[in-house]
Amino acid sequence: MKKLKLALLGCGKLNEIVANALEEGLLPEYELVAVLGRDEKRAKDFAERHHCSMCKNIEEMIEMKPDFTAEAASVSAVRDYSETIIRGGSNLVLLSIGALADKEFYDCIKQTAMTAKKRVYIASGAVGGFDILRTASLMSDVNVSMLSEKDPDVAARMPLKTKVSPDVKERETVFSGTTKEAIELLPTQVNVAVATALASAGPKDTDMKIQAVPGFKGDQYKIELDGEEVKTELNIYSRTSAIAGWSVVAVLQNAVSPIVF
Repeated sequence: MKKLKLALLGCGKLNEIVANALEEGLLPEYELVAVLGRDEKRAKDFAERHHCSMCKNIEEMIEMKPDFTAEAASVSAVRDYSETIIRGGSNLVLLSIGALADKEFYDCIKQTAMTAKKRVYIASGAVGGFDILRTASLMSDVNVSMLSEKDPDVAARMPLKTKVSPDVKERETVFSGTTKEAIELLPTQVNVAVATALASAGPKDTDMKIQAVPGFKGDQYKIELDGEEVKTELNIYSRTSAIAGWSVVAVLQNAVSPIVF
């Protein structure tokens, strides 16, 4: 059976997980053909490790004719390259979902995918539960909120409007607003919030809080949905960001599986 060609946009640790999963036999339907990264040396080293082509620009990557492209780069990369990738004949798996908080861009990508008869897959990243969120949102109007708990050291490095001390002694709310406002302020750090919003009430109507918690390590997300028919609370803890890379592996498996979750 002919294998599907897979290209990777981004050459960091998350797409490293995807490439390793392929080599470990977890994605037998795919072959890795190309990688494109912002840092040419890192991309070249990545390509050598995983025996694929290193592309210097998006045009070179499209020339490899990938069937799927997995993005783990940045919101700006999604904005810059998504249309070209889809029009070039590739399905697209996104981790930097914050780009889709812009409704005009969201509608553009949706129309581009429809015209090209391709799909854009939203990976769950460090959260999940999109099935229950979407189902409940179909049944009635819903109120959705999200709480993100952070290591104070991590919060202190975030470009927040108010400076956070890494030595906070008590739980401190460092951001409160909508997910759309959050992604505008923190374009690399709240992609999961936008994914959650897109699956439920929408970026403008999903509330978000970020709290610095003394002694906390890792990432903790609490999602609450309140509807007429369904009420749910989801708590997801991950020790590292590796869960995001593995969520892409899960999407790629699901995309070709005869039984789809």
